[in-house]
Amino acid sequence: MVDHKMKLSCSNLMVPGHSLTEKATLLKSWGYSGMAIFIDHHDWSDVRCEEIMDLERKTGVIPCEFVLVGQLYGRLMDEDPDLRARSKAIYLQAGSVCASIGANTSVEFEYKSQDPMPLFDPHQKLSPEKSAEFIEIYREILTTVQETQGSILIEPLNRYESAALNTVAECSELLRGMNAANAGLLFDFFHCSIEEKSLIDSIHLAGELIRHVHLGDNNRLLPGRGNIEWKRCFGALAEIGYSGFINLECSTSGDAHQTLPEVAEYIRGAIGV
Repeated sequence: MVDHKMKLSCSNLMVPGHSLTEKATLLKSWGYSGMAIFIDHHDWSDVRCEEIMDLERKTGVIPCEFVLVGQLYGRLMDEDPDLRARSKAIYLQAGSVCASIGANTSVEFEYKSQDPMPLFDPHQKLSPEKSAEFIEIYREILTTVQETQGSILIEPLNRYESAALNTVAECSELLRGMNAANAGLLFDFFHCSIEEKSLIDSIHLAGELIRHVHLGDNNRLLPGRGNIEWKRCFGALAEIGYSGFINLECSTSGDAHQTLPEVAEYIRGAIGV
């Protein structure tokens, strides 16, 4: 645990080991209290599910985030109705897992490389029809965590990975308009470092909507390997009363056995504990 409020976690894809239990055990020894779990939907099984359900009891590490990734991820708004339906199915499945373990998963307008690249015309606004369509899908996925500790969060992605909902302001407006239980915002520092004028102002703008945080410097290396002012950013999170997980989702910047314990100490120093 980083301090009495924010808790440090790390994505399983960054951690060496043959099983989630092995990875979580390593993270615990390095000072982490949570793990975000990303699994390709083709590799999902009852055995994997049982391991996740028992992870905290066996290792002391909380599975704070669960995402089914792969080719179907990020296709909720695809023009192909079959692809859209299959994509929604994996989000519904992820939501059901989150409901069982009190974790979060995220949705985005889309997740794919943009072609052509939006170099000079970023931040496309959703039409009222598209916005209503996205909200309808989001509300359906939210039903999987209804009356549980799980949550389904919107993550603003940068313009090169999503055609819309790129900024904290846009996503916050949508969320406040929905006023839905178990909804919120996932604040990813890498994406926000591209799209936001001020990370500090964006944190304050989102405020209580922030339910989960992804850590990665502006170059998607470990915190401290780029130019984000982490001490100020963690201070802003503390000012809004954020008490959730701050999860590493970036490059390990070298040998994880060395860099992940080091960055845990760096983050403690940036928070001031």
